[in-house]
Amino acid sequence: MAVRMRFLRTEGSIILFILILAQGFRYSRTCDCDQQYFCNCSSNNLQQVPKVPANALGLDLSFNQIESIDMNDLSPYSELKTLNLHKNKLKFIHKEAFKSQHKLEILDLSLNNLKNLSLSWFHELNSLQHLNLVGNPYTTLGPAPIFQSLLNLRTLRFGSPSLREVYKNGLDGLTHLDEITFVGSNLRSYENGSLKAARPIGLVSLSFQNLFQNDPELVSKVLQDVSHPETLLIIKDVALRTNTSTEPFKAAREGGTKSLSFQKITSTDEAMTSLLMVMDGSSLSYIGLEDVHLIGQGWWQKASYTHYENLHTAYIRNLDIQGFFVFSSMMQLGFLLVHLHKVSVINGTVFVIPQQTTPLLKNLEYLDLSQNLLSDLTIEPTLYTGFGAYQKLNTLNVSQNVLKSLGLMSRLATNLKSLTYLDLSHNSFVSMPENCSWPATLRFLNLSSTKLRKMTPCLPSSLTALDLSENDLMVFHQRFPQLTTLILTGNRFMKLPQGKLFPRLQTLLIQRNALRMFNGSDLRRFKTLQYLEASNNNFVCSCEFVSFFRQDVDHFITIRDGRRNYVCDTPFTLRGDAVDSVRLSVFECYMIPAVLVLCSVIIIVLGLIVVTCYKFHIIWYLQMTKAWIQAKRKPAVGRLAEELRYDAFVSYSQHDAEWVEEILVPELESAHPPFALCLHKRDFQPGRWIVDNIIDSIEKSHRTLFVLSEHFVTSEWCRYELDFSHFRIVDEHNDSAVLVLLEPIKKETIPKRFCKLRKIMNSRTYLEWPEDEEKRSEFWSNLRAALQRDE
Repeated sequence: MAVRMRFLRTEGSIILFILILAQGFRYSRTCDCDQQYFCNCSSNNLQQVPKVPANALGLDLSFNQIESIDMNDLSPYSELKTLNLHKNKLKFIHKEAFKSQHKLEILDLSLNNLKNLSLSWFHELNSLQHLNLVGNPYTTLGPAPIFQSLLNLRTLRFGSPSLREVYKNGLDGLTHLDEITFVGSNLRSYENGSLKAARPIGLVSLSFQNLFQNDPELVSKVLQDVSHPETLLIIKDVALRTNTSTEPFKAAREGGTKSLSFQKITSTDEAMTSLLMVMDGSSLSYIGLEDVHLIGQGWWQKASYTHYENLHTAYIRNLDIQGFFVFSSMMQLGFLLVHLHKVSVINGTVFVIPQQTTPLLKNLEYLDLSQNLLSDLTIEPTLYTGFGAYQKLNTLNVSQNVLKSLGLMSRLATNLKSLTYLDLSHNSFVSMPENCSWPATLRFLNLSSTKLRKMTPCLPSSLTALDLSENDLMVFHQRFPQLTTLILTGNRFMKLPQGKLFPRLQTLLIQRNALRMFNGSDLRRFKTLQYLEASNNNFVCSCEFVSFFRQDVDHFITIRDGRRNYVCDTPFTLRGDAVDSVRLSVFECYMIPAVLVLCSVIIIVLGLIVVTCYKFHIIWYLQMTKAWIQAKRKPAVGRLAEELRYDAFVSYSQHDAEWVEEILVPELESAHPPFALCLHKRDFQPGRWIVDNIIDSIEKSHRTLFVLSEHFVTSEWCRYELDFSHFRIVDEHNDSAVLVLLEPIKKETIPKRFCKLRKIMNSRTYLEWPEDEEKRSEFWSNLRAALQRDE
């Protein structure tokens, strides 16, 4: 039983360990924490708060299945500054769940299932600046001062279609609040002062849907609290269809609202006319319409008697007019144009501004007609400058239209005497005329994404900023003496443009081209260049470029687009590597000099070897050794006296042949008994290698007789014979060498390579050929005795 219990405990421990290990693997797989200590655990089907490093600064848990946050789920992460729980299934948050989050600055609880908001959640969030509670099914906000402790709160988003009642909730004590987003499409009760902050709020966004139509009085209460001259009021997701639906805006007018914007609304011409009449005489200076669906036939007569002298800016984006072609002219709204300084009509299917309308734009300074249908046929009446139109215009944006003639645009722009900024991007000019006229005031020109293929002198030299990005340009030759910013991103330049063309250039952007490299001499030509962005090019990571980029480029300019984005394209082995990380060897960098040095070293070494071999006669030693080894490998020749064919092998110089053949040989071969001598001239086997003959003759001879003279020590073959004889003496431990000194030889005159001769002369007695004939008989007697075979 005890054994069984121990087994169960062991098994339980193993299972627990496996579960913990699996849980750890789950955390590491679902959460990705970067070097900034931000952990992204989004969209991982999590059902509870996962384990992340305790020093995490940001935690994104959005789009998961978390239903509750218990008291200790977040307590280990006291360093958090950002916590995102957007779109989970939160139903319960413990009242002390955020107790450890003293440093939390951003909290997103939007789109969950929280039916009640607890005051205790926010007690310890002293650093909280941004709070999002939108999209939860709570029905009541207040009367407890929920937000009272959030003294540093700057942005607050709350409300949902479920919200029915709003009471005072502590906003009146928040002195740093800059932005409120309130969703109350089904609001039924609102206590006055609920959205009244301690000071004017910079931006208030209200989403009421049909509330303007169904309960305009309640909307009026809200507008009374939030309207202020310093507040941008945004009305979202509403329908304004009747005169009644615009009545709440009287509260905005009375509150002194200067900036009013409508986003994602549906309206009729009748309601818009009523709105203009309600706001008549107000201090409104900004009106915005974004994502507006307009219904009706365009009857604005009643609005023509209103006064909007303070209206300076109109911003219209994504305007959709139902039944556009039956919509009457907007000429009746011309009174609104007279005082406007800034007008933006973006993506509004505008194809023309009638010529009779442009004289109303005398005060216009900024005009944005981007993303419309302007063409070469309609741009001329649109920019008609008669009767003082556009004389104050300094900024014109006609990008993303269907313009095709750059020459026409330059001619029309010339009439705009105050124009400084012109955006012609995302049109289809394709080509550029040779000559153009431009206003002398033009400083900024945007020709990006206009399909240009070639530069000409058409562009104005007065420019200080020029954008030619996303075209098909390869060369740049025009001089711009005033240019400080040049954008060439997305073209086909293979090298930097010549710096001498831009004496005042400070910023150059040339990313995504075909640059191969650049160096100090290229950048030195730009006298005033400070900033360069040249990443995502086809850089050749040569030694010169890599060395310059890593060590010297910062001495010339500041790289603003990140050094890690400068990547090698060639050689293939380095493709994709950041230039900063490349390490090239000396041989790769200086191949030709390295090869030359290597070859020189090899030649010098070989020369030294040759000199050494010559000086110390190493070749001789090698040749002799080789021959001796070959001889030793042959079948051994008997050394017995009866197997020796010769009494002596005579080694002599050819210069001493006369003495040998006429005196030595006759004397010894005619003696009694006669001596058998081996002479190379007579006894060597024809056709046989001479070294083999020498070795064979020495081995078949009882003695080796050396006839020494000055000629002997200079003979190469004599040296071979001497060396082989010396080897025989050492190998066989005998006394086979006999020396005859034919003439006196000083030992110091013997070449060093005859070290064997020196050694033998120092260790053995030798016979000297006497000049005196009386002593020759003694010489012959001693020689015969030396050659005599041992018994």
